[in-house]
Amino acid sequence: MIRKAVIPAAGLGTRFLPATKAIPKEMLPVVDKPALQYVVEEAVATGLEDILVVLGRNKSAISNHFDSVPELESNLFTKSDDAKLAHVKKASELADLHFVRQGSPRGLGHAVSRAEAHVGREPFAVLLGGDLIGERETLLRRMIDVAENHAASVVALLEVDPEQIHLYGCASVEMTDQADVVRITGLVEKPASGAAPSNFAVIGRYVLRPEVFDVLRGTTPGKGGEIQLTDALERMASDPAEFGGVYGVIFRGQRYDTGDKLDHLKAIVEIASERPDLGPELLPWLSDFVSGRGLAARGSTPTPQSSMSVSR
Repeated sequence: MIRKAVIPAAGLGTRFLPATKAIPKEMLPVVDKPALQYVVEEAVATGLEDILVVLGRNKSAISNHFDSVPELESNLFTKSDDAKLAHVKKASELADLHFVRQGSPRGLGHAVSRAEAHVGREPFAVLLGGDLIGERETLLRRMIDVAENHAASVVALLEVDPEQIHLYGCASVEMTDQADVVRITGLVEKPASGAAPSNFAVIGRYVLRPEVFDVLRGTTPGKGGEIQLTDALERMASDPAEFGGVYGVIFRGQRYDTGDKLDHLKAIVEIASERPDLGPELLPWLSDFVSGRGLAARGSTPTPQSSMSVSR
């Protein structure tokens, strides 16, 4: 039974400077909630209510957000502002949240290793805060089922344009008798252009056996001088007899990479468009703007846009 989730949130957020000079990137809002809250809600919706967040320096705003604020709650209660009060209380009542500091930012593998004392010797899920999965998707639930059925570790895979695979960890795979499940035979972190074994990119959801902690202890710094989780999973994939192997669940649903400025904006627009309190007014304005009226009023003309990173 998988009961615990780990959310690494120790990155420096340099791609969003200067906004992240004093605000953790995970706290940047997507409409009216910080990105990290969507990830916590996904874990809870999957049944994982014991959650450890791995923090970096100057990230106390994250733990503060998920703490209760009696003064604010009392003020909203006095004003009978029930809707806002419910939103404020929801964040502090979502899950059994714990926090640990990573210390030096030494890579995703090192951040995951900091969860060992909390997780113990049981399988667990890892959710990266930069990847938002559509709330109607069941990716994590599917990954947990595969992990339990195979007694293996599982990663989420997304087919990407081969021109973009150098931005991701990349998996070499063998098909199974299930269309959305593959067995992973090798992994490489951000392969050089033209050297990738496939166009299957590893995205920010993992279900890991506890042996990953043993492997991470012996993993030396890799790409970028950091301890890469990909390198540890490569070791586990190469020795299924000892580590149970590694499988991949191919995801074809709704995903937003909020670690990228443009994708962050796309996530805001799409999530807002789907909300009943915002969509009815936003969509006509957006259609008008895209048709050229809004751009013309600003003295510019529409230009072709890259396709959205949301896969469906």
